[in-house]
Amino acid sequence: MPTIKIIDATVEPLTLAEAKAHLRETQTETHNDLLISGLITVARQAAEDRLQRTLLTTTWLRTLDRFPACGGHVELYMPRVIEVTQVKYVAPDGANPTLDPAAYELEPTAEPGLLLPAHGTSWPATRVRPGAVQIQYTAGYGATADKIPKPIVQWIKLALTDLYENRGRSAERPALPQDFADGLLDTYKIWSV
Repeated sequence: MPTIKIIDATVEPLTLAEAKAHLRETQTETHNDLLISGLITVARQAAEDRLQRTLLTTTWLRTLDRFPACGGHVELYMPRVIEVTQVKYVAPDGANPTLDPAAYELEPTAEPGLLLPAHGTSWPATRVRPGAVQIQYTAGYGATADKIPKPIVQWIKLALTDLYENRGRSAERPALPQDFADGLLDTYKIWSV
């Protein structure tokens, strides 16, 4: 079942001033500010898509048809998982309770993150139906850009430059950095997803 972004990051890896300095745009010129701000977001999202990783604190929703059998774990994609904020499910009788946080454990260092039933317990029974289990969690390196590893920020700058300088290019010739720049992301990429 899907994992969807429900609240995107509220900051970006680069401020508008940092991006303009990198692009060698004067700070007093403002006619391209909206474009540059949008391209910063596009470059961040491109990095997240390539990495299968969340860069800045973002809220995600993972849905399942039921909890895993025999106390199995649930994978929480787009790590680094910071916190599980809520686990709701549809009980066999149709009720929609919220699972007590003491009933589960998060293994945040695993990538993807792992959600397990608390030691010595198992997952509750659910009505089997699409989206019967809903797990809301936050993920990312943190709430501020300084928490993002520098090679990723450098890749975002390269992507931003390419997107800005080649903004008239067609979709047949994508405007993202050449292969050498993608190597900046390799250490941080989630390969198993």
